[in-house]
This record gives sequence, structure tokens and C-alpha cells, in this order.
Amino acid sequence: MAKIADIISIIESFAPVQLQEPYDNAGLQVGDPQASVTAVLLCLDVTTDIVAEAIERGCNLIISHHPLLFGGIKSVTTSTECGRIVIDAVRHNIAIYSAHTNLDRAREGVSWEIARMLGLRDIEVLQKDHADPGVGLGIVGQIEQVPTLEFLRKVKDIFHVKCLRYSDNFPSLTVKRVAVCGGAGASLIREAVRAGADVMVTGDVKYHDFTTYSPMILIADIGHFESELCTRQIFMRLLSDRFSDLQLYVSEVEGNPVNCL
Repeated sequence: MAKIADIISIIESFAPVQLQEPYDNAGLQVGDPQASVTAVLLCLDVTTDIVAEAIERGCNLIISHHPLLFGGIKSVTTSTECGRIVIDAVRHNIAIYSAHTNLDRAREGVSWEIARMLGLRDIEVLQKDHADPGVGLGIVGQIEQVPTLEFLRKVKDIFHVKCLRYSDNFPSLTVKRVAVCGGAGASLIREAVRAGADVMVTGDVKYHDFTTYSPMILIADIGHFESELCTRQIFMRLLSDRFSDLQLYVSEVEGNPVNCL
């Protein structure tokens, strides 16, 4: 039977922790790395509902994209949701592991997965790592030329977006070169412009990003949650290829914390 350390080794051989941003806290958040794994629950965020689902499914390892323990923490008590989650996880012998910006920056990581979903070809990293141009943030690539609104409808459908925010003053009536970045990728819009992209697909775009860059590039904000749900597919593929007998579950209770009327 695989140990938690074995699972971590596979994930970190794909997305080394050294790739994470300085502010991040990827890695094992809760638990004993030498414990044997009964089953694994894959999710984007660790919530009380996720822990309850893990208990119900008999999972003793939760793998998430967003770290549960992110900022500084001075106490673990039932007065906060984070504290309640940690206490509940420890009480039920559930380990929690997260791969965040290291998965964003890894070769074949989050933006690569988005690019795959959109059918991009001739892809390259948008913001390359100085030491290794094969890793970094964002991806830019090509598609068959398509009318802008048709492209936006396709994006909305692929990522199951309830409300797609996009720049109204887009400079081109067609899309051929596409830049993408999972999560909050507005900081890469300038890089996308430099790369000659017709459109930037990402999440968490601010009002002034739209006003600043709309004359230069079409911006499509699909939402943070929607752009990173694909991380669960990455985890599933990594672990199912290596551990054929390991029970892997994708969360069925996870929902977008941001809603639209």
C-alpha cells in the first residue's frame, strides 16, 4: 500500500516545491507522511464540506490546489474555519497536501492544461523561468482563426462559466493567438500583449486592467475557480498513471464560492 510520502514524491517530481512563489505554502499541510493511504480526495479548496466528504468516502488524504494554511497562523482552535478543518482532519487521521504555485509554474502544469482544453498548438511559456524556459507562468499558443464572439462562447462552454466578463473594446474581430493563465493572471496581460496574443484568458481581472489593456488585447475573465478546476484532472492523471490500484475521488461537493444571479 502506498504511503503519503510516495504520493507526495510523484506530485513533486512533476511540480517541485522549489518552483513555488516566495509567498506560497505548498506541501504537506497536515498529517504523517509515513501513513499508508486508504483513498485520496482531489479538490481545489479545502473546506469543512471537503473534510466531511473525505470522511464519508474513507479517504485519509486530501490533495488540493490552494493551500489550507497560507498566511501566518498563531493558533489552531474551533473559533476559525481553518482551525476547525485542521482539528477535524487530525481527529479523523486525514492528511492534507497542496500543490499551488509550483503546479502553476510546472512544465505541463495548470496553464498547459487550460491550453490543452482550448486546443492550442505551438505553445510556449508566457513568462519563462530564467533558469529553465520550459517552466514559468502562463501559456501562449495558436488556434484556427475564429470570430471573437464565437471564441468567447466556446470558452464559456468549455469552462462552464456562468458569467463571462470580457473587454468590450476588443481590438480584433477574430482570434488566432491565445494567451492563458490559471487563477489570477492579470499581471501577465502585458506579457500577452508583447507575445502578440489576440486574447488573454484568465481570472480575477480588475476594472483598471480592462481599461488599461482593452485597446491592445481582448481580455476574457472566466473566474478564478473556473480556471483552476482543471488542477483536479492533473492530480488524477499523475496518480492514476503511477498507482493503478489507488482509489482516487474527485470532490462532488465542491462549489464556486462566487455566485452569479
